[in-house]
Parts: sequence; structure tokens; C-alpha cells
Amino acid sequence: MSTGIDYEAVFRALPGGAVLLTPELVILDVNEAHLRLSGRPRSVQIGRYLFDVFPGNPDDPDASGARGLEASLRRAIATRAPDAMPLHRYDVEAPGRPGVYEERYWTTVNAPVLGPDGEVTLLVHRVEEVTELIRARRAESGVERERMEAQLYSRARELQDINDRLRQVQAREREVVLALQAAMLPAPRPVGHHRAAVRYQPAAGTLNVCGDWYELTDLPGDRMAVAVGDVVGHGLEAACVMGQLRSALSAAMLVTSGPARALEVLGLYARSVDGAESTTAVQVSIDWTAHVVSYSSAGHPPPVLLHPDGTVEFLDRATDPPLGARPEHVARPEARTPFAEGTVLVLYTDGLIERRREDIDVGLTRLADSLAHHQGRDPESLADALLAELLPPGGAADDTALVIIRL
Repeated sequence: MSTGIDYEAVFRALPGGAVLLTPELVILDVNEAHLRLSGRPRSVQIGRYLFDVFPGNPDDPDASGARGLEASLRRAIATRAPDAMPLHRYDVEAPGRPGVYEERYWTTVNAPVLGPDGEVTLLVHRVEEVTELIRARRAESGVERERMEAQLYSRARELQDINDRLRQVQAREREVVLALQAAMLPAPRPVGHHRAAVRYQPAAGTLNVCGDWYELTDLPGDRMAVAVGDVVGHGLEAACVMGQLRSALSAAMLVTSGPARALEVLGLYARSVDGAESTTAVQVSIDWTAHVVSYSSAGHPPPVLLHPDGTVEFLDRATDPPLGARPEHVARPEARTPFAEGTVLVLYTDGLIERRREDIDVGLTRLADSLAHHQGRDPESLADALLAELLPPGGAADDTALVIIRL
């Protein structure tokens, strides 16, 4: 139900300066208070990179305002939490006087706005100018000036302490989530007389740890069921949902006739689990006697077969929407494909291939090229090579689960 509140009018009327930024730090909107503080019209700000509109002072080698602000904005994106900057100097180019910078002092808070998928969609950059306070402080003498400096320093330290405590809490939550995931995910082990190489790589951000999982189950005869899945969301809630769904799918693998039916059972169960909506999963059943794999996907990136001749085949002929995406139960598709001895099966979650502002096909091509390049490696060394080659140097923004089996 609409509240009847005109939030655009509220934004423009805020008494403190506020700027809306994209995650790429492009200015989307500014309020009236910020227009007055900056002395620049809206027309020269909207659609431009923040530091093109407000560059640092090139004539002052000690000027750190722009660097400090960018670092704070990046922290807000990485942690998905507000980042408060202590009192800092950030000189601003005088309106109408190019190259002439005015000494200005500010307090700043940068807050991320998260979308439904938990990703940062906007940044709110809130600024308050305290230049006059600094000038008044300078005009005062002796003990009074020292007292005000002490107060300002104390306030800055309080803000820094708050940030430090917040980061400590986030770090502890990350440790708890990782420990919980490690306890719930199966350890590498032989399944029947076959062995899989499995990897779980946590996301780089403090609270980005998600609900990725894998599962391997021995089936009657010389058969195996293997699955990977990805719960939407981050942190403890996603990890708990992951544990419930993984256990349910493990049981369904044992009692159903194939991957499609197992995912149907999992989808029905997911309707009763809060937070399980839009979870993706893929299951593959391997029959070594018939040399056939059967598979079904619920909105998940396709598994891959690396054939002995070096060709790469994506298993994408049985793809359906994620769990809980349909209001009514519908039978899921299932496909079968033969394999030759020595073929390698690869299942993974989207952290291995997806990058922001990049089409998923680019990531799939990158995966195929890497697999072909490392043709002939054993599963363990192939798993290490894929993670080293495909994940960003600083770590991915999403978790990565990886399972590799030589067929």
C-alpha cells in the first residue's frame, strides 16, 4: 500500500547535503542543500563521475580528501554497511575560478542501498560542512582552542571506534558462517570407488558469505548423484537455508528415479522454508555401466563435460526456473548424454563465472577456454587451476563451489 509520501520531495528538502551515486560513483541526483554547499548547478553534476566534478587539489601534495572519500565509498560497497568518515579536509574548486581551491572541512557518511538480490544498487553520500567551525576554532586562542581540538579529536575517535567495532562484529559473523558451512558441507571422500575433487571458496567481502553447497551421493549399482546449489542472500540466514536444502536434496537423490524428480521434490520442500525462494540447483546422475549422465537444472549455470579430445560440452538441454519460481507444481525436464571413459564432469556455482556488468556468456566462454587449456590434468590439480585462473585476484564478490569428477 502506498504511504502517500513523496520521497523525492523529502530527499530534496533534507537539511544536510546528500548525493545519490551508482556503485561506479556516477552522480544520479543531488539535493538542494548539496547544491548550496558545492556551489555547482545540478546540470554540471548529474551523470558525471564524482571525482570529475570534485577533483582533489593538484597543487597540494598532502591533499587526501579525494583519496579518503573514495576509500570510504569502496568500503561501503564491499561491506554493504554505512561507513562514517572522521572530520577531514577536502578542498573544493571555487565556482567560476578554475584551478583555485578553497579550504573546506567536512563530516561524511556513505551508506549503501541494497537491491532485492543483496547487491549494492545505490550509494547515499551525506555531507555536512564544518568549515566555519574550524575557522572559529582557529580564531580562538590558548586553552579554549585546545579544548575544542580535543573535543573534535574525541568525536573523530568515537566514530573510528564505532567503525572498528562494526568491522569486528562483521568479521565474527563471517567466521561463524564459514564454520557453519564447513560443518554442513560434506568432506572430500570416495563415493563408491570414485573420487571427486571438491572446493568451496568464500566470497571476498566480510558479509558476502553465501549459501552455496555441493552434495555427492552413492547410488545402487555403479552410479553416483552429484549436485550443486546456490541460495539467494548472504550471511547466517543463507547458510542455514543452505543446510536444510542440501539435506533434503541428499535424501531425495536416494529415493527418486532421477535428477528431474529429485529437484521436483526439493522444490516442493523449498516452499516451506523461509528464504529458499529463487534458490538455484543442478543435479547430475552418473551411470558408469551405461556410460550415460542424466541431468536437470533449476535455474543454475550448466554443468560441463570436458571430453578426452579436448572439446567442451555444456549440459544445457534440461533447464527450468529456480526453486519456488512457479506458483503451481510443474514436472521438470531431464536430459541424458553419453560419455567416453576419461571425460571430466564439472559442476560449479555462479561465483566461478559471473562478473558485474558482464554477460554470463562471457564467463561461460572463459570457463570453456580454461578447461580446454588444462586438458589432461587430474581432478585435484584441475580444480586448483580453475580457481586460480578464473577468480579475480582480490577474490570474487560471490561464493564459489566446485565439483570435478573424472568419468
